[in-house]
Amino acid sequence: MSDQLSSDLASLRIDRTPAASAPSPWRKAVAPVVVVGALATGGWFGWQQLQPRIYKQEVRTSEIAMLSPSQAEVTVTSTGYVIPQRTSKVGSKVPGRLAKVLVKEGDIVKEGQVIAQLEDADQRSAVTAAGSRVGVASARISAAKAQLAEVSQQVAREKALVAKGAVGRANLENLEAREASLREAVRAAEAETRAAQAEVGTFHVGLQDRAILSPMNGRIVGKPAAVGEYVGGIAGIGAVAEIIDFDSLLVETDVPEARLHLLLKGPDKTKLDTPCEIVLDAYPNKRYRGVAVALGQRVNRAKATVVVKVRFADDIEGVLPEMSARVSFLTKAITDDALKEAPKKVIPAEAVATRGDQKVVFTVDGDKLQQTPIKVGGAVGAGMLEVLDGPTPGTKVVMNPSAETADGQRIKETDK
Repeated sequence: MSDQLSSDLASLRIDRTPAASAPSPWRKAVAPVVVVGALATGGWFGWQQLQPRIYKQEVRTSEIAMLSPSQAEVTVTSTGYVIPQRTSKVGSKVPGRLAKVLVKEGDIVKEGQVIAQLEDADQRSAVTAAGSRVGVASARISAAKAQLAEVSQQVAREKALVAKGAVGRANLENLEAREASLREAVRAAEAETRAAQAEVGTFHVGLQDRAILSPMNGRIVGKPAAVGEYVGGIAGIGAVAEIIDFDSLLVETDVPEARLHLLLKGPDKTKLDTPCEIVLDAYPNKRYRGVAVALGQRVNRAKATVVVKVRFADDIEGVLPEMSARVSFLTKAITDDALKEAPKKVIPAEAVATRGDQKVVFTVDGDKLQQTPIKVGGAVGAGMLEVLDGPTPGTKVVMNPSAETADGQRIKETDK
């Protein structure tokens, strides 16, 4: 077959390839909408995940607490600190450099006990010099008295001669004048001796001041000053040691002014002798009996509270100043049997949430939440659950956590 015939037959073949159609205007309008919708949906889901971590959510919090058997007798509960009522930062009346420090932190000291010694070589030298001046003055008294005695004898002999008319009165008058002068010399020497003795006494007082004494019974707290340090003087540079009377430790707690009447007794409601239960944060499983003994002398207007001072009624071995304390004021004193019963760690039931098959709480760590597993027991009182395993007492937990509450969420505490 010739090439011309092949070309003619090819020209008669029908082309069945579909022609490329141009995009419709409707498709051009829908495509951007679909893209924008997908981006908006992704952004919304991303915002839901990031919002709790960027913005602080307001939450109401409570605390895990220790609940004792005496809780049914509680009228008011408050917090405070263990504060010593007698304390002293011991300094020196005179400036000087420490030569000896005779105490260390934790030592028990008695009133009047020497706790440190300043360098005193100069003061001892001054005492010795003043003593020498006393000796010199005493010698002058002896010499003046000897001369007075000699002249007095001469006056007596001269008077006898004058009385007999053997001699004139001129020599007698001279001797009497000299006798009077010597009497004044004796008085001057005696006065000089007393002055020198007083000077010795002054230097002895200064020497005694170089020994630093404890002003009261107590215990040394903190590290005392070191040998070689300069202390004392008008400006009170440097304390040698701080002493606290541990027998004067009281819990000072802030009680709301509006609830103060619940603690007062007597017909005029002014007596304060309320039994208490004290629990220290340092020893959450131990309870101390106490008695409210005094009120502060002013109201804190900013907090609307009054300081109530509570005395420990039990042995306070291990109790230290500035320890945090929780005080429960009771309607009646705790018995010995009730005191022996172990307290229970409790949490508000509203603070416990479920995540998966696990009970959790959301504890407050700064301004963030931390999801913490917890194991709870039965109900204890109204709205409380016993904590069998979980955070320690005093830990803040979020009340009524929602399904969106998550680990790491930033929060802001509120009372609402």
